[in-house]
Amino acid sequence: MHKWTKTLLFSALAAATVLTAGCSSSSGKYVDGTYDGTGKGVKSDIKVAVEIKDEKIDAITVEEHKETQAMIDAAVENTIPEIIEKQTTEGVDALSGASGSSGGIIEAVTQALEQAKKQ
Repeated sequence: MHKWTKTLLFSALAAATVLTAGCSSSSGKYVDGTYDGTGKGVKSDIKVAVEIKDEKIDAITVEEHKETQAMIDAAVENTIPEIIEKQTTEGVDALSGASGSSGGIIEAVTQALEQAKKQ
């Protein structure tokens, strides 16, 4: 009977571990909402809005700028998808040929994400 009790206890413990594994606070790093940030571009400040959904970066939009349109377009097409894919600005490099605009976007998103971080 003693062996059966150990087996039952072990099984119950294993089941409890499996069931509670997904119950941690959350794997996301951010609080849902829309957060604004501003970064320095070549010709102007670049203002972005970062939307957090399900505790992850869902969308980033450039709200305001006075940069050269081709430069901001290149940064939007390359830098923003990389940030969303990585779920951070860490390790995202400024885009060659549009480094000022992409650097401004990275700075603005970083500022917005600081506001969105879980405490």
